[in-house]
Amino acid sequence: MNYTDATTRFLFEHTPIRGEITQLSQSFQEVLGKHNYPVGVQKLIGQFMAATAMLSDTIKFDGILSLQVKGQGQVRTLMAECRNNEAVRAIAQYNDDFDDSGELLGEGQLAITIDPDKGQRYQGIVLINDDELTLEKVLENYFLQSEQIKTRIWLFADQQKASGFMLQSMPHSASESSLSQDDDEDWDRINFLADTLKPEEALELSSETILHRLFHEETVRLYPSHQHRFECTCSEERSTNAILTLGQDEALSLVEEQKLIEIDCQFCHSKYAYNIEQVKAMFSPKANDAIN
Repeated sequence: MNYTDATTRFLFEHTPIRGEITQLSQSFQEVLGKHNYPVGVQKLIGQFMAATAMLSDTIKFDGILSLQVKGQGQVRTLMAECRNNEAVRAIAQYNDDFDDSGELLGEGQLAITIDPDKGQRYQGIVLINDDELTLEKVLENYFLQSEQIKTRIWLFADQQKASGFMLQSMPHSASESSLSQDDDEDWDRINFLADTLKPEEALELSSETILHRLFHEETVRLYPSHQHRFECTCSEERSTNAILTLGQDEALSLVEEQKLIEIDCQFCHSKYAYNIEQVKAMFSPKANDAIN
C-alpha cells in the first residue's frame, strides 16, 4: 500500500468527540537509518515520534513541540520533536550493555515543551515509568489536568513504521450545555470500539480504513491529512553561532590546539569543520557588522 507520513484529524458528528491518527514511515526510517539502535529503542523512538507529531497537529502552532524523557533504565535519554506541525526528528542515548529483555526507561521524568515562534515558551514536567506511567497515560493525564480535556491515546511502532491514535472529548461552552446529556455514553461507546484497534491494523492500514473498521456505524467526518517529513534543524549558521558564543579568545585557542573545530550533529550526523582562517573571519569587524 502507499503508506504516507501524515496526521489525519476526524470528528464524530453530533458529539463533542474528535480524534487524530498519525502514521510515520519514511521519516521514522530516516531517523533509524542514522543510528544503530537496538530493537527496543527503535520501537520506543517510533512511539515518541508518533506522539510528538500527533500532539503538534492537535495544538496547531508555529514553533517546536518536543517530548524529552530522562530515565533510570537502559534508555538514559530520548527526545523527539516536531517543528511547525511538519518536520520531525528524534534521538536516544542508551546503555552500552543494552538488553532487549530489560527495563527501557524505568522511573524518570518527561518534559513536554511547547516553544512557539511567537509567544511564551511552556514546559511541563511529569513522572513516567515503564510499568504504570506509560507515555500514553502520562499524555492523557496531561490533557486532563492542564487542559481539562478527556483524552485517550494509543501508540504503536515496529522497526519500520510508527502510529498514534487519539480521541478527545471537548468541553461544551455554556450555551451548548443542554446538548451534552449523552456525552458520557458516546465517549464510552467510542472508546470501547477504539480499544479493539490492533497494532498490525494501526501500522499497516490507511487512516480511512482504520476509521471505517472501528466506527462503521458512526458518522465520522475526515479532514485533509497533514504531511510530515524528517528534517534536522542543524545548519552552517547555527554551527557558526555556537563558535561565536565561545568568544574570540577561547575559539582561537581551541582551533590553534586542535587545528580544526568540528561540530557533529547528533541527530543527523552532519559535520561542520572550521580551520583557523575561518574562525578568525568569524570574529572580524566585517563579520560583526554583518551580524549586527
